[in-house]
Parts: sequence; structure tokens; C-alpha cells
Amino acid sequence: MSSLTPQEAATLLGVTVKTLHRWELNGKIRSSRTAGGHRRYDIADLIGNKSGNELTVGYARVSSHDQKDDLNRQVLVLESYCAKQGWEFEIIQDLGSGMN
Repeated sequence: MSSLTPQEAATLLGVTVKTLHRWELNGKIRSSRTAGGHRRYDIADLIGNKSGNELTVGYARVSSHDQKDDLNRQVLVLESYCAKQGWEFEIIQDLGSGMN
């Protein structure tokens, strides 16, 4: 189990340490304590808690029409990963012209 300090966890979630503590008091997340009494947060517990209103955006791009199959594979990988994390997501696809 990988654990994070409050500052590391706050950075991961894009919030302040104060918000993290408030979430803990409200039961939204939980922490463990070190022998010295310091809070630690398990990464696996936090990943699903990025925020209730956030949307994860995935971006898949290839540079030519000949790589369309590669683009489809990229989209599948991104969709699979985001779904596995339990995130609300949208995938943007970009098929470039192949010109510099």
C-alpha cells in the first residue's frame, strides 16, 4: 500500500490540505496514522475521489489518415483506463493532416 502525506494527497487531488481534512471529517475520505500520529492517505482510496464535478479528458492523436487504426487503439486504451478508475470522462480524437 502506497501512502501519501497530506500535502502530497492534496496535490494529487488538486485541493488544499485544509479541504482534505474537511473531507476526512465529513467521511468522504479516510486516513491512517503513523506511529508519530501523522496522517497518511492511501493512493488507491484517493484516486476515485478526485472531485464530484470534475471531468477527465483524454486526448488521442495521430498525424495521418493511414494511422486511423492506431487512433482507435489509443481511444480504447484511454476509455478502458478512465473507466477502470471510475472517472467521468470524455475522449477527444484528433486526426492530423500529416503535413508539417
